[in-house]
Amino acid sequence: MRILYLLFAVLFFLFQGAPGNADFLDNINCRSNFGFCHSGDCPISTTLIGTCINGKINCCKRTTTP
Repeated sequence: MRILYLLFAVLFFLFQGAPGNADFLDNINCRSNFGFCHSGDCPISTTLIGTCINGKINCCKRTTTP
């Protein structure tokens, strides 16, 4: 019977970030472009490539140095 409670907890955390959530998709798009979400302006040696969390924070990408 205890395993049933554990199963419900795992399923709850598994479906918490469902693909229908725009915030989730926005963050995945940023990370798929090798970026990271950062509040405020992007740090030095990074460029702005988009937004995260429905445009509330910036998606930054590290610039490569030759």
